[in-house]
Order: sequence, then C-alpha cells, then structure tokens
Amino acid sequence: MKFSTQEEYGLRCLLSIAQCEPGQSKTIPQIAKEEQLSHPHVAKLLMLLRKSGFIKSVRGHAGGYYLAMEPKAIILGDVFEALGGRLIEPNFCARHSGLSHRCIHEGDCAVQFVFAEVQEAVDRVLQNRTLADVLDVSNRSKLKMVERVQRMEKFQKRMAGT
Repeated sequence: MKFSTQEEYGLRCLLSIAQCEPGQSKTIPQIAKEEQLSHPHVAKLLMLLRKSGFIKSVRGHAGGYYLAMEPKAIILGDVFEALGGRLIEPNFCARHSGLSHRCIHEGDCAVQFVFAEVQEAVDRVLQNRTLADVLDVSNRSKLKMVERVQRMEKFQKRMAGT
C-alpha cells in the first residue's frame, strides 16, 4: 500500500501553480522544468486537476494554468481522489478474491478491518489538510533555506576578511 508518483507529482504541480503571484499563471514547460518532469506527464496531471476543478487554463501567448479557488478551499483528500483514488479501494476484496469468485473470509475478515482502519486514518488526515497548509510548510522551508544561505554568506565574508 502506497501513494503513487501520480499523487506526489500531481500535488507538486498544484503547489507550483499555487505559488504564482496573483494574476499570474504557469505553463506546462515552466512546471516541467521546475519539477524535472516530462511535458506529457505534466500535461496529463494538469488535465486531471483541471477536470476536477482545482485549476483553470488560459490559452494563447500569455496563457497558462492558475488556481480555480483559494488554496484554503482545496482539500488534499479531494486532490488525491482526483489524481489516483483511495489507498484501499472499497472493492479491493472483490478484485483480489483468490481462486474462487468470492473471498473465503467475506463478512468476517480481520485483514479488511485493519485496511478499513488505515483508510479512515488517511482520510482523516487528508480531509483536514488544505493546499494552504502545504503552501505554508513549503514557504517556511524556503525561508529556512534562504536564512541558511545568508548565514553561510556572512560566514564566508568573515572568513575572507580574516
């Protein structure tokens, strides 16, 4: 059980678009370069995000993609659902029933109980987090990186002056 690269890359593309200044947009080539992904892969992810209503697009020379709503209105659970679905699909047992057409543990499956518990925990986290939360973490991380670089530059200047 794991999240796929589609969910990760899709969220990274959405985050990249969310970091645009108001009134600005990003193109597929810009996002592909930033995220080190192929143009077709970014185009596929953006199509899923657009069809789900998270982003909008503008055609033409000054075109690109922009958020369709405020980051605080974009629930991560909805984004993950649009990009790839749930970790554990409701019909998991029907698709993996073994040699028979029905699972021999149907109705009293302890494993399914654990899977359901895991899915509920994941759902709880993703339904209570928004794109704004991810943006906040990203911005804090970038700020820390800038502060580290500034400290390093000051240190190097001091060392060069001695």
